[in-house]
Amino acid sequence: MKSIFYAITLLVFCGCQQQPAHFEDTFNNHIYTPDWYDADATQTVKLLSWNVEHFVDGYDDDYIDNNRENNPPANMEERREMLAEAIKKIDADIVVLQEFESASYAERLAEEYFPELGYREFAALESRGWYMNVVVMSRIPLGVFYSYTAVNTPIIGQVDDEGNPEFQNFVNNRMWSVDVLVKPQYEFNLTGLHMKAGRGERNEQWRLGQVNMLRAQFNRFLHLDDDKNMLVVGDFNSTPESNEFKTLLGAGTSIEFIDPLAGTGINSHPADSAFWRIDHILPNTHMHKEVIPGSVQVLYPFSPDTMRTIADHLPLVVEFTTSDQ
Repeated sequence: MKSIFYAITLLVFCGCQQQPAHFEDTFNNHIYTPDWYDADATQTVKLLSWNVEHFVDGYDDDYIDNNRENNPPANMEERREMLAEAIKKIDADIVVLQEFESASYAERLAEEYFPELGYREFAALESRGWYMNVVVMSRIPLGVFYSYTAVNTPIIGQVDDEGNPEFQNFVNNRMWSVDVLVKPQYEFNLTGLHMKAGRGERNEQWRLGQVNMLRAQFNRFLHLDDDKNMLVVGDFNSTPESNEFKTLLGAGTSIEFIDPLAGTGINSHPADSAFWRIDHILPNTHMHKEVIPGSVQVLYPFSPDTMRTIADHLPLVVEFTTSDQ
């Protein structure tokens, strides 16, 4: 009887140890791949990330009281046309836009200006009281969308007037993760960010609280799939030298991200005279192996002056192969 008990215990233990990969495979069996998507034709994926600076539509949202959103600047039509031309030139499979009003606006823009690019998936988690959001549009099917909107993160080391630890969820809607279902044998988790802006200790500790929460979430992803491909992109409002950026990289930890532009001296902001890099594309160590060497770039589809008309940040791209290396 003892030998039977130990054998059963061993089987249960081994089953638990193997659960992450098994759970992920079982879950994905219940996700439908749309008929419009040809996974076999997708051998590489190009992704574009761009902070497009207060990019609003022509409609007033009654629930948002902001002059720029209520009364869009006169040059918005010019900016729309130029942004559309840039997106067409870059021709990315996935586009992540920061400071963009809504997923509905992205869908309308795609329909009117570049339907030939074939974007079919649009998603965001818009703020209830603000107009600058992080939007994704994709011609690759998306899976589960993870919201951090309601999460309260600490402003580390900061206290309120009564001495209580400070926390916030004011800008956490500008962070999300989504599974990108490239093919049955290859998927990755994409996180789009526009972290708290501003210099100084309070803003840095605000961002650090956001980073710590994200890393805890990434650890949950790895518990489900210990070989999970992860890619973090967006406007971090953090330079490579900052504490919050280094914490996100997690060098030497079980969740480590790679900065492909480290040491290059390449900058992304401001668009017409870039002197620092606060926009980033970071694959984790699993996914970094699939990144095509030299494909992570800061782009100038047009002259610096024209780029500055579109936005104050420059676009970043990455391209990777769609098989685990």
